[in-house]
Amino acid sequence: MKKILHIISSPRGSASLSIKLGNAIIEKIKLAYPGSTVKENNLVNKQFPHLEEAHITSFFTPAENRTPENLVAIKHSEDAIKELQDADIIVIGAPLYNFSIHSALKAWIDHIVRAHVTFKYDENGPEGLIKGKKVYIALSSGGIYSDGPMKPLDFVEPYLKHILSFIGMTDITVVRVEGSSIPGIQDTALEKGISSINLN
Repeated sequence: MKKILHIISSPRGSASLSIKLGNAIIEKIKLAYPGSTVKENNLVNKQFPHLEEAHITSFFTPAENRTPENLVAIKHSEDAIKELQDADIIVIGAPLYNFSIHSALKAWIDHIVRAHVTFKYDENGPEGLIKGKKVYIALSSGGIYSDGPMKPLDFVEPYLKHILSFIGMTDITVVRVEGSSIPGIQDTALEKGISSINLN
């Protein structure tokens, strides 16, 4: 039995291929671990605020000194980090928009990457503090970015792998639905992506 956290960042709802792929990953996890539970965090609906001065101030104010205003400003971050800490497996839906991630996903990342909470520095450099998690990235794209001439333009996979590893989540598997806008490929893109899911 596993606790699964599904992070959704696509605004396309039921038409979203990253959501469909994420759901397929979760179904395979549930088959492998009967009784697993799923918590969904739809970042587009929830709309994490982009970081402002109030958020940064609250992050760097010691807990015992936080004002009521600080507590309001830090709530999104505290809740999101607790979700990560509670989960065993995190599935992140990440459609490729303009060669990068959706701004909703970036806002969530800015709330979970916090000094002294999800990472710290010591004499050996940075250390991630969110450890022992398995992460699946459900990446969707209209073109082909896993290989070929467009590969250098995919800033989704390298960025997510780096930032998640930075806070301690180093066991990351990327699953792709790609070519969904290319004639001759688009009709089987989702099927091919789902068939490529490997939980190892």
